[in-house]
Amino acid sequence: MEAAQQIRQAVQQVSLLRQACEADAPLKAAVISVKQLQARRFAGTYADLLQGGQYQAAASFFLEELYSDKDYAERDAQFSRIAGAMQRLFPQQVVATAVALARLHALTEELDHAMGKAWLAPGADDTMPAHVRYVQAWRTVGRRPEREQQLSVVMGIGAEMVRLTRTPGLRLMLRMMRGPAAAADLSSLQRFLETGFDTFGAMARRKNGAEAFLDTVQEREAALIAMLFDAPAVACETQLRQTLGVAR
Repeated sequence: MEAAQQIRQAVQQVSLLRQACEADAPLKAAVISVKQLQARRFAGTYADLLQGGQYQAAASFFLEELYSDKDYAERDAQFSRIAGAMQRLFPQQVVATAVALARLHALTEELDHAMGKAWLAPGADDTMPAHVRYVQAWRTVGRRPEREQQLSVVMGIGAEMVRLTRTPGLRLMLRMMRGPAAAADLSSLQRFLETGFDTFGAMARRKNGAEAFLDTVQEREAALIAMLFDAPAVACETQLRQTLGVAR
């Protein structure tokens, strides 16, 4: 399947899941709760990096572009609209990154949708602490291979961003696209590409800087996945509560 078709297919999958939520108010609220908790969890897991230092920009980029609870509908529409043009105009590495991002978004939306349904399962209610409800929903959904694939794709996007910063002339090409991107209403996509390029470019200028950051994310996220699947539920709930900074 060609890149443009993969991007459009992924965007369509996300759109259908969003339409299902719009038609079901409780499910929509549950999915929003899941996304908000996950964004808070990421911020807690990487609080040390987000507070300053050489990896603050990279951690912020991951939080805003990959782990945020914000609505990516605008960027999705832009990815879908420019899918064919990207294949013709951009280097293969950029196109591959766009495909990976679209696939990641579709997988994430699918898992969040499943979590939202489990969030509403019998026995769960609004009086239950959110971190307890989250652990229960996670284990109800299961799907460990997809969780591990999700992390693998995130790591692949990060590694590809590093490689893109070493592509001669690409930064100049992105800068030259600002005007055309704005004229074509593609500013959201343009911002993602430029921010990612500059963030990883700054790290890549330090020896092993980007690799060390990605290794940290890999280690922490893999440990979280393993804990949520394998540790006793009470241990998961305690760890998640501490990460979120929730009082007893």
